[in-house]
Amino acid sequence: MLTEQSLISDIKAIIDSARDNAIRHVDFERTLMYWGVGQRIFEEEQRGKDRANYGSYLTKYIAEQLEPQYGTGFSKRQVELFRQFYRTFPIANTLYSQLSWSQYKLLIRLDSQDKRDFYSAEAVKNNWTVRQLERQIYSSLWERLLASNDRESVLAVARNEKEASNAREIIKDPMYLEFLGLKRESSYYERDLEQAIITHLHDFLLELGNVFTFVARQKRLHIEGDDFYIDLVFYNRLLQCFVIIEIKTDKLTHQDIGQLQMYVNYYDRFEKKDFEKPTIGILLCAEKNNAVVKISLPEDNKHIIASEYKLYLPTEQQLIEEVKKEIEKQDKASVDEGI
Repeated sequence: MLTEQSLISDIKAIIDSARDNAIRHVDFERTLMYWGVGQRIFEEEQRGKDRANYGSYLTKYIAEQLEPQYGTGFSKRQVELFRQFYRTFPIANTLYSQLSWSQYKLLIRLDSQDKRDFYSAEAVKNNWTVRQLERQIYSSLWERLLASNDRESVLAVARNEKEASNAREIIKDPMYLEFLGLKRESSYYERDLEQAIITHLHDFLLELGNVFTFVARQKRLHIEGDDFYIDLVFYNRLLQCFVIIEIKTDKLTHQDIGQLQMYVNYYDRFEKKDFEKPTIGILLCAEKNNAVVKISLPEDNKHIIASEYKLYLPTEQQLIEEVKKEIEKQDKASVDEGI
């Protein structure tokens, strides 16, 4: 009977896998069709480039001819998207078969090729759904990682061209925890925030990164008769190390940093195996003073990170400000290199 049940399970797995592959194949063929339509429109538009408003006329005319037969998927707005799709991704063999048309529509909106390359690679590598990709874009993942890394390094890690060599290449600051459903003005304790994270562990792992796995909550350390409890323990498969997270719902203090350093030291000395990398500690706090963090830690620190958490996604204005800061940062770096 067990053999027969195993047989049925295997057959079901084959059927489900084939169906999933067929759906992905059909969706990618549809994406290539839209790309081809966009290419043809662009070529025709170039032939009539001397005619005023020819592009607008062309998309309107095409939609009027196609929509009655093929439906709203070929409305004027959609036809304009096809043209924009081709102009944004002009080389067909660089398209990812793992990405759906809905995901490409999100990528088209991005304002730089670097961003598109980054989110495309991350979506494929982490198998993001449309909703997950949308959230990562709206939570300004690209800008958050760039805050402590150079552009080339962030892109290289996303494309699997290099392995992350330190925690700052994958740890975000700030972290957005809007999925917890908590309000900043509400009164809650660290245990409440910790419980909310456990309840929404899948979403929290997405925010941390798909290479994180959950290990323990309130991990007890017994040291010479004294007991201590670590809020959360994870493991990072990419860095091959334990990651300890301490939660602080108030402004971070140097005492908090010292406490986390003790936990990291303990794990390095008693839990870490010889083949594993040094433990990383993350202080997830409501507010921090970067100067205090910097002075409290050694100058060559690579293993303790203070990251603020936000209980809401950034507004459009906040995103614009982040982009401006990144542009200014890159401009300054270019000037320094020139010097």
